[in-house]
Amino acid sequence: MQTMEPVRPAPPPIQPQPEVIIEARGVSKQFGKNPPVIENLSFRVQKGQIFCLLGPSGSGKSTTIRLLTGFYQPSQGEVRVMGLPPHRVNHKLRRRIGYMPQQFVLFPELTTQENINFVASVYGVSWMGRGHRVRQALEFVDLWDSRGKLASQLSGGMLRRLELASTLIHEPDLIFVDEPTAGIDPILRARFWEQFKALRDRGRTIFVTTQYVTEADYCDMVAILNEGHLLAIGTPEEIRTRAFGGELINLTVEEVNRETVQILRRTPGLQRLQTISTENLRLTVDNTSDALEHIITDFNQANIEIVNIEPYRPSFEEVFVELMENDNTREKR
Repeated sequence: MQTMEPVRPAPPPIQPQPEVIIEARGVSKQFGKNPPVIENLSFRVQKGQIFCLLGPSGSGKSTTIRLLTGFYQPSQGEVRVMGLPPHRVNHKLRRRIGYMPQQFVLFPELTTQENINFVASVYGVSWMGRGHRVRQALEFVDLWDSRGKLASQLSGGMLRRLELASTLIHEPDLIFVDEPTAGIDPILRARFWEQFKALRDRGRTIFVTTQYVTEADYCDMVAILNEGHLLAIGTPEEIRTRAFGGELINLTVEEVNRETVQILRRTPGLQRLQTISTENLRLTVDNTSDALEHIITDFNQANIEIVNIEPYRPSFEEVFVELMENDNTREKR
């Protein structure tokens, strides 16, 4: 008698893994006998991301970007960029990388177009396609109409845009930008981030450092540095949740009293309950949807009026301050 083999379900398809462009593992950098500038940094940057390294001045951002571009070598740990240690990246791979430094490093006595032409020649962009590339790069940063101006005649914001155009002239796949929006006005700052997003949408990978905490929300992944060590890493929303220990709800009632507090303490997934004023409270919960439904039901049953209740999304400035305060508290213990 022939037996039937049980039908086994087909294995799930193998999901393609995002390509890792940059990887740092346990990286530290020390100069002489001084304390380490950065210590035990580990992170990955995937292809097609805007990855932000955020921290105050002196936190180690520029040192990190110089390690990733091969200017420095780590005192400890390991760095890989496109699969190789940065100082061993060959000429072919270097042509896939762009770097925009903090300071203007081009030629003040050359025109905008001459500066771009010079950088294009350094990267080996042929004469055949260079004219189109130069125009494309200058139009991308709104400098085509200023192509005949000497760099010395450009404003600070225009110089930063010229630096960006020079970084993009050879169409790199990986772009390092160190403090690109430092010292420029908010309108131009927003324009820079629009350009970074457009580059990301074309498949480019952007590694950016900044000390402006509000810029974190423009990025796919954020790593926060403080005094050389990593405080948090993740998407902006993941870091928000981690900083406060959960999701936040703002609640307004006619009066905060013992009964309202007792009801709120029964909220599922409650992590923290703060009294903000005589009418306002803030809850930290595991899940806002579950908590909101429970609170509204309990308050209706107790005949207590809710003036207003809504999820609260803290600004990244609040997130940054919370992380810094938590870090300082840990150091004092």
